[in-house]
Amino acid sequence: MSDSGVGEMDPVPAKGTRRCAAADEADPTPCEGRPAAVTVIARDGTQHTGCVHHTARLLASLEGARLHPSAAALPWACEVYCRAAQLPPFAWQIGR
Repeated sequence: MSDSGVGEMDPVPAKGTRRCAAADEADPTPCEGRPAAVTVIARDGTQHTGCVHHTARLLASLEGARLHPSAAALPWACEVYCRAAQLPPFAWQIGR
């Protein structure tokens, strides 16, 4: 999901390019969209802000995780939630 493109990351980052903070080091997939689109809150209260792609993967992987309450006002929150619902935990470990 994209609007003006301002603040967005490249769909395929160049080698050595930093990825969003929600991307797991073992997850080889590139970021998608804004690098700080949505925040996921883990059960212990730790907050992870990242792109749509990686926050969805994180939401699917962390038991008891939820989207930050302010995410409801963001256009990407529904996309993150719907993607997470279709992913297994730690999808990158099984090649998804």
